[in-house]
Amino acid sequence: MSTAMNFGSKSFQPRPPDKGSFPLDHFGECKSFKEKFMKCLRENNSENALCRNESKEYLECRMERQLMAQEPLEKLGFGDLIDGKSEKN
Repeated sequence: MSTAMNFGSKSFQPRPPDKGSFPLDHFGECKSFKEKFMKCLRENNSENALCRNESKEYLECRMERQLMAQEPLEKLGFGDLIDGKSEKN
């Protein structure tokens, strides 16, 4: 039995996320990086622009441990934070 009558409406077609799945860190491998980032957010009134280094470190940890797909940091918006490289590289 149908729970709603949707006359003339299009059916929903789900699609996967653009970047794929984002597995949970079941073993807490990047927990210290996450906690450092969360602490920074609390101390800076949730202003994430002030916590970009912590965010970069957390994503690097996840990539190193195959908890997310490998992506160049420049593509993730951290090109200006990479040691020895400018944003134009």
